[in-house]
Amino acid sequence: MADDARMIVRRFAPDHAVIELSGPWLSRRGLPDPAPVIHELTSGAPLRGLDFETDRVTAWDSGLVTFVMKLLAAAAARGVVADRRGLPDGVGRLLALAEAVPEKQTSRGGGPGTRLERIGRWAMASGVAITAGLSFLGESLLAFTALLRGRARFRPSDLFLIMQECGPRALGIVSLISFLIGLILAFVGAVQLQQFGASIYVANLVAVAMTREIGCIMTAIVMSGRTGAAFAAQLGTMNTNQEIDALSTMGISSMEFLVLPRMLALIVMMPLLTVYADLVGILGGAVVGTGMLGLSWREYFEQTRSAVTLGDFFIGVVKSAVFGVVVALAGCLRGMQSGRSAAAVGLAATSAVVTSIVVLIVLDGVFAVILNVLGF
Repeated sequence: MADDARMIVRRFAPDHAVIELSGPWLSRRGLPDPAPVIHELTSGAPLRGLDFETDRVTAWDSGLVTFVMKLLAAAAARGVVADRRGLPDGVGRLLALAEAVPEKQTSRGGGPGTRLERIGRWAMASGVAITAGLSFLGESLLAFTALLRGRARFRPSDLFLIMQECGPRALGIVSLISFLIGLILAFVGAVQLQQFGASIYVANLVAVAMTREIGCIMTAIVMSGRTGAAFAAQLGTMNTNQEIDALSTMGISSMEFLVLPRMLALIVMMPLLTVYADLVGILGGAVVGTGMLGLSWREYFEQTRSAVTLGDFFIGVVKSAVFGVVVALAGCLRGMQSGRSAAAVGLAATSAVVTSIVVLIVLDGVFAVILNVLGF
């Protein structure tokens, strides 16, 4: 029909062909199949050149661009040189733009190297992340050294404000979690120990578990979700607003001015919160011991006093200080690495919580092995 898009392939030399296009090349009206042209490229005498004639094209849209792209890809795959000068100017510009911005690679297909490529990318990303973490740790140690030498630059008022935020204002959630953990430990222990007539040792179980392990690790996990995420969000927002860049412009170290006060605040407050969590957890165990097992308050606390040593107490305190550094560094690291958008700040806060919890669990396992080897 006269109103349809038409295509004619002519050979005017043994190794040269011309594609003549005419009519309206509009997707909604249907377009010719490029298969005949591709067949022409592969059959008969091999082609070396390909031209286009589009003087009689009355209208076109993206369908013509897609058609020409398929022909160009087939020609390039067979070593045929295509001359684009006969195409409409708009088509030529769109083709140039499409080739300048290649198609985004997705998970389509599953070539033999796909899995190996994913493993390689994962290994490279892990190496970059570990390097960034170690670099950040080194910078924090330099900032702490500057503090010991009296040369660190930060405002004491910021330090006291952060201590208030991550100390007294965290007592509510720490109290609730610790009390319930002590309650659960005592209940689980009571169910088992009652079978052997050893209910009195529930006090030993709760006291030793809270002071050595549960008190410090649960407090650290609570603080990672509460304070570590807050640190990441605060620094991420500052990064978005270019406040960290402004500090660098003024010659002020962001490690000293922003990271160091947060690290010091958690080093100071985490042991205090851990001691408080130990006491509240023991109190939760006492509620089960006196209410479920029929022990008196005096019996329970005398048994607790005989079970817990100063070594158990100080192990939990030292671990809590280390955990405080981990929470602070994870939150600050993710905040400093945050992108400059609202979504990036949210991702930084989430990443800070995940990173700190993973590192906390790994460190707790390392502490357990070391203390076991040392006989504590």
